[in-house]
Amino acid sequence: MQPRIQEMIDKFHRKMEKDPNMKKEVEPLSKTINIDLGSETYSMKLKNAQIYDFVPMLLQEADVTLTTTPENLQALIDGTLRPMRAFVLKKIQIKGKIDDLMFLKKFF
Repeated sequence: MQPRIQEMIDKFHRKMEKDPNMKKEVEPLSKTINIDLGSETYSMKLKNAQIYDFVPMLLQEADVTLTTTPENLQALIDGTLRPMRAFVLKKIQIKGKIDDLMFLKKFF
């Protein structure tokens, strides 16, 4: 999943470059994010509308932790599984504030 997540990060950066309004909305956010896929784990940091430190490990304390399976994450990326539907059906679990969940929707 690492290459697919990197693609999403690249897509996010392109969005920030192309959409100054979205960049302005995201710029004040500073978050640490964990992605726990069971067999794979990743973390990253968001600051100044940039994602950096994308590494294959979990941070000890993260603002947001997304827990799901590789298959469900792939479906989210492909658009065959909508984020809110995945959350309601418990195909993904989010630890963090509801505002953070809404922010994550910007990735999909």
